[in-house]
Amino acid sequence: MKYATAYDGKSMAKAMGVALPISTKKAVELCSFVRGRGLSAAVRLLEDVMAEKVAIPFRKYAKGGTGHKPGIGPGRYPKKACAEVVKLLKQAEANAKVKGLDATKLVVSSILANKGALSWHFGRQRRRRMKRTHVEVVVTESATAGKSKVKKAEVKAAAKEKAQFRSERNVQSDNVRFATAGKAVA
Repeated sequence: MKYATAYDGKSMAKAMGVALPISTKKAVELCSFVRGRGLSAAVRLLEDVMAEKVAIPFRKYAKGGTGHKPGIGPGRYPKKACAEVVKLLKQAEANAKVKGLDATKLVVSSILANKGALSWHFGRQRRRRMKRTHVEVVVTESATAGKSKVKKAEVKAAAKEKAQFRSERNVQSDNVRFATAGKAVA
């Protein structure tokens, strides 16, 4: 099968699960939760989901009475899907090690779920379908994996300076407005 992501063989590793017996909707939400995270952090988070310590926020498929979890809104604990995705992430990590990539710098650059072929459950008179999902994972060796905290601090400082500048500018414009309003009355 083809991958949906452009692939550079030198700094990337990939793994694909075909026809996994998991819900496509749960897999889509799980993939959006894991995408962009460090590989070890993603595996740790999914293991916490399986232990029901952390809930996966459901954003796209949240209709129909999805229970709200503290701090995230609608969310669930898709244990079966997490187990399958953890296997795939570990396979991608093993593939990266074989290529000679540093496992501590790996980031999940692309992970997505597609609907698989729907076959029938055997022997069912009411014709019930099986859940099948294709999941593909691409991990990238990132030079900035450890520097993300530094970047966040820099971004916070810049945002703080910008907010302070805006508040000073608003105070100055308010002073000008009040000064001109006082002249008009007199």
